Amino acid sequence: MISTKPSPPLWIGVAISFYAFIAIGIAEAGLGVLLPSILREYNLNPATITLLFVSQISGYIMAALTSSVVNSCLGLGKMLFFAASMLTMALGIYALSPTWLLMVAAGTLFGLGIGLIDAGINTAIAQDERSTNLIGLLHGFYGIGALSGAAIATTLLAIGMNWRQLYGVLAGIVSLLMVSVFAAIIYRYPSMTRSKAASPAPAWKNLGRSLQTPLVLLTGLMLLVYVGLEASISNWAYIVQVSDRQTSALVAGYSISAYWLGLTVGRFILGYFLRSLGAVRVISMSLVLLMIGLLAWWQLPDQWISLPMIGFALAPIFPATIWLIPKQLPASLVPAAVSFATSAASIGAAMIPSGVGWIASWSGLGVIPLLMLPLAIAMIVLHCANSLNKNLLKT
Repeated sequence: MISTKPSPPLWIGVAISFYAFIAIGIAEAGLGVLLPSILREYNLNPATITLLFVSQISGYIMAALTSSVVNSCLGLGKMLFFAASMLTMALGIYALSPTWLLMVAAGTLFGLGIGLIDAGINTAIAQDERSTNLIGLLHGFYGIGALSGAAIATTLLAIGMNWRQLYGVLAGIVSLLMVSVFAAIIYRYPSMTRSKAASPAPAWKNLGRSLQTPLVLLTGLMLLVYVGLEASISNWAYIVQVSDRQTSALVAGYSISAYWLGLTVGRFILGYFLRSLGAVRVISMSLVLLMIGLLAWWQLPDQWISLPMIGFALAPIFPATIWLIPKQLPASLVPAAVSFATSAASIGAAMIPSGVGWIASWSGLGVIPLLMLPLAIAMIVLHCANSLNKNLLKT
C-alpha cells in the first residue's frame, strides 16, 4: 500500500509573500518616525544622518546584481530565509549598537535583506498568470506594513519606549518571516524549494542581456526615482512637520500613517483600474494627481490632507510598472529584468533621501517639500520615454 502525502495548500506561499512585504514595510517606514530620536542620540544633523541611507546602497547594489542568480541557484525559499536573516540581524544591530559607525555599517545587511526579498517575490508574482490581482495586493500589504510601522513607532514613543527598544520590536516582527520561510522549506512547500526558471540559459547571461535592453534600463530608472520620492516623504515628512512646521509629534506621526494609508488603499483597488484602464493610463493619471498633492504639501503647510493624497497617487506606479515587464519582454529575461528594476528602486530609496538630507542641512528642512517636485517631473519624463519605447517595440 502506497501512502501519498497531501499537497500543501496553495495559499501558504501567497501568505508568506504578503507577510514578507508587511515586514519590509514596517522595517522601512519606522525609520522616518525614529529619525529625530537617532539625531539626538548621536548628536547628528540632517546631512550626517544620511550616512545611514548611503550605507544601505551597497546592499541594494549587491541585491541588484545577484538576486536573479541567487534565486536560480537556491530557489526562492532559501533566498528569502537568507534575506530575512540579514534584515533581522541589521535591525538587531540598530537596537544594540553602542556607536554610530557600527549602526551605519549594518546598513549593508539592511539593504541586502530588503533588496533580495523585494526582487525575489516581485519576480515570482510577476511571472504568475494571476498577477493582475496579486501584484496590487502584494504591494498593498507593503502599505499595511508601512502604515503599521509608522503607527507602531509613534504610539510606542508616545508611551515612553525609546528608539532602541522599538528596533528590537521590529527585529522580532521580521524574525517571524524567518520562521515561516524555514517551516515552508522543511515541509518542502513547492514554491519555496525550487526556482522558477524561465530559461535554460545561465542566469548571469540573462542578466547581461536584460541590461542591454533600453526598456529595462528606463524601467529601472523610473522605479529608482519613484521609490526615492516615496522614501524621501516617508523619512523626512515627520521631521518637516514637527521641526519646521511645529505640528505636534502625535499628529505628525499619524499623518505619516495617513500617507501610507492612502498608498495602501490605492494598491488594494489597483486590480480594478488595471483591468478597466490599463497600466499606462493608470500611471499617467497617478502622476497628475501626484503633482497636485505635492504642490499642496509645499504651498499649504498648515494642512495634512496632502500626505494621504500623495500616498494614493503613488500607489499604482510601482506595481503597475512591474506588472508591465512580463508583457513586453521575452520570458527568459523577466527574472533578471524584475530583479534589476526592483533593486534599482531600492538604491533610489537610499540615494535620493540622502541627497535630500544634504540639501536640507544647507537650506533648512522647509525646502524638502519643494525638492519633491523635480522628482515628480523626472518621473513624468521617464514615463513618456518608456511609453514611447513600448510603442516602438510593437512596430
